[in-house]
Amino acid sequence: MAPILKPDLCVIGGGSGGLTTAAAAAAFGVKVVLVERGAMGGDCLNYGCVPSKALIAAAKHVAAIREAKRFGISAGEPEIDFAAVKDHVRGVIAAIAPNDSVERFEGLGVTVLKADAVFVGESTISASGQIVEARRFVVAAGSSPLVPDIPGLRETTHFTNETIFDLRQRPEHLVIIGGGPIGMEMAQAHRRLGSRVTVLEAGALLGRDDPELAAVVVETLRGEGVALRERAKVVAVRGGDRGPSVTIETDEGRETIEASHLLVAVGRAPNVAGLGLEAAGIDYDARGIKVGRDLRTSNRRVYAVGDIAGGPQFTHVANYQAGLVLRPILFRLPVRERRDHLPHVTFTDPELGQVGPTEREAKAAGSLRDVVRWPYRENDRAQAERRTGGLVKLVLGEGGRILGGGVAGMAAGEITNMLSLAVGKKMGVADLRDLVSPYPTLAEIGKRAATVYYRPYTEKPSVRRLVGMLARFG
Repeated sequence: MAPILKPDLCVIGGGSGGLTTAAAAAAFGVKVVLVERGAMGGDCLNYGCVPSKALIAAAKHVAAIREAKRFGISAGEPEIDFAAVKDHVRGVIAAIAPNDSVERFEGLGVTVLKADAVFVGESTISASGQIVEARRFVVAAGSSPLVPDIPGLRETTHFTNETIFDLRQRPEHLVIIGGGPIGMEMAQAHRRLGSRVTVLEAGALLGRDDPELAAVVVETLRGEGVALRERAKVVAVRGGDRGPSVTIETDEGRETIEASHLLVAVGRAPNVAGLGLEAAGIDYDARGIKVGRDLRTSNRRVYAVGDIAGGPQFTHVANYQAGLVLRPILFRLPVRERRDHLPHVTFTDPELGQVGPTEREAKAAGSLRDVVRWPYRENDRAQAERRTGGLVKLVLGEGGRILGGGVAGMAAGEITNMLSLAVGKKMGVADLRDLVSPYPTLAEIGKRAATVYYRPYTEKPSVRRLVGMLARFG
């Protein structure tokens, strides 16, 4: 039997949260063991953010060629080699993979075990027979695609975000169950690449986002020919020689939709099974491992970050949480996770970004005092790019404090960075109003939205009288 490993820190999971934790701890000279049973880089590199954005980028080039006539340029209808597009996706993954590789982390001084990790005690795991006893653990085991309990689905060939990128033949008719970010991103990309696409959503499309902003994306996809069905509950799936058929139930009754391929994109489930959490005294439920504001579990030796910790399932959230847990682990500093400033972006075209509460959420919480907007069509850069659809929306509290913000439109993700800083630093509209933004840029839209807050003051009789009085002094 191999000797017992006794590092200062053991990290379970080689996705974004685990890799960030391991690399940062190793940089301080800490002995770290990293356990990963699958591909290094986790979901983000291999099945999620990276391949999806690479596919979206290819689809954007197709759309740009089709739209070229608006700029006085003619290139004809683009020819799409779907297999070559997938080679591009694989190439992007391969270019990034060395940063997340076993070799790189071993070079940083991390001991990497390619194995399943199972807790066998409060401070001990077995990694395929290798025993690891550590002072502290960080569980970053991620999540997996959720396959809902729909009659016939498990018996029918279908794709998830973990398998759709392996498909090298363009789907004739891709039916997507789920109208959230993943479903909508994949719908637009495949439509632009030549597939017929139908999205089935039991509730509202992009239902977690501000409805006013989500409508910008929804109408764009409809305009591009994506069939979008809201409040369409999938009640049965059946396989066939020509492909799967999906039966939905709507207010009008039941309807069956024939597909060539089926993608399930209804969310993700935390990878809690098989970790032996009970043996370590770690509480968990269907949402993931239960953690406090300090991200510590019911076992004081163990922290959890990323998708498995039951919070927002985004790569940047996992990285943020990894940075937090290092403070108590390395320096004994107290930490408290904040979620009010955590942004998210749906990378459709136009993009959709949000940070902090939406208008509806702030109103429900009783903190809403005002909402201000500014449309893309009033921005000179948007006009030059002929991308005038969309708006920026600021949700304001007492005294003009920026509680939240959202943006739908070209490069919305980049503008969301600015809004995230404003919310995180508890800025007010005056801070955004005073921003000096280079001209012409899209960020000016956020600045102009802030100035709307002051428009009523220009119409107040008292203010006008003051301006007139001061003018008499020369």
